[in-house]
Amino acid sequence: MNLLRRSRELERSGMDIVHMEIGEPDFPTPAAVVDAGIRTIAAGDIKYTVAAGLPELRAEIAGHYAALHGINLPIDRIFITPGGAGALLLAFAALVDSGDEVLMADPCYPCNRNLIRLFDGEPRLIPVGPDSNYQLNASRVDDCWGERTSGILIASPSNPTGTMIDLEEIKAVIDVVESHSGFAIFDEIYHGLHYERRAETALNVSDQVFVVNSFSKYFGMTGWRLGWIVVPEAFVEPVERLAQNMFISAPSHSQAAALAAFRPSNIRELETRRSIFRKRRDFVMVQLVEMGFEVHAKPQGAFYVYAGCRNFTEDSFDFSHQLLENHGLAVTPGKDFGLHQPEGYVRFAYTTSMERLELGMERLRKAVRKA
Repeated sequence: MNLLRRSRELERSGMDIVHMEIGEPDFPTPAAVVDAGIRTIAAGDIKYTVAAGLPELRAEIAGHYAALHGINLPIDRIFITPGGAGALLLAFAALVDSGDEVLMADPCYPCNRNLIRLFDGEPRLIPVGPDSNYQLNASRVDDCWGERTSGILIASPSNPTGTMIDLEEIKAVIDVVESHSGFAIFDEIYHGLHYERRAETALNVSDQVFVVNSFSKYFGMTGWRLGWIVVPEAFVEPVERLAQNMFISAPSHSQAAALAAFRPSNIRELETRRSIFRKRRDFVMVQLVEMGFEVHAKPQGAFYVYAGCRNFTEDSFDFSHQLLENHGLAVTPGKDFGLHQPEGYVRFAYTTSMERLELGMERLRKAVRKA
């Protein structure tokens, strides 16, 4: 965040910055969603909804799972939340007690660790690398399970690596967690943004998992602050009470707008955007490898490339700082994502136009020639 803040300062001073540090789609919210939101606001009926969210929106989400994954999901297990972070807050509030340890991959999205600490839990970062596709697997979870471990959090596709866990491994991980009487939370907020193969949902394996998703990434609704969580049947009542006390409800105009997100015409637009992201990924990967960066695992989803930079530096934070200050290129150093060899990695987000990506890669090439 310091680098993002600095990049904004440099822009205000007149410097042109190519932004490859931002984990936010550059496309605007689709017109159908915007129009639905405007109509709702114009009608003036912006009131609280029930804590679980609009029944119509929960039904659309259930239909989405049925169409994509063949899952018959009762809508009472679906809760609409203020963003994906709100969904994770509900999960941790329901599951984490003081001193509980939650296993998660290192590297991973940093805010999730802080959310666990809000409930006096202890995130335990498990180093992962190319050998496991930068994901926790069943044997690693079993080996690392300790006396204080209460559950796991797995993100697929992941941030910062864009890697995914396949259905067979999801099942194996859940089997291990259940053998320890623990809980499993699957962060699926990048679902929809997949490339060679579709991301699998853990709901296809078990109805005892907690699954988090969001309208921010695939649906392009970051500023609308809307997500959802699917909970096991036994947790419906306690999670509803938590939602009532923590949020009252997610923004009603955002919920009404999101109803348009599932229209076939809107999905076609989102699929066009996904194909554009794939072209960007392929371009950035080729450029990075040609320059000498090490991409140990091809991103299978999301919109990031997590690249080794040891051919140019032993300090990715300083390297990122120099790229920004001297070359007008903003990227994210590995230290943002954990403790496992962060100094050797940089995350590149391809969340800007191809024209800007080309300029960014040109600036990067000039920088590494001087390194």
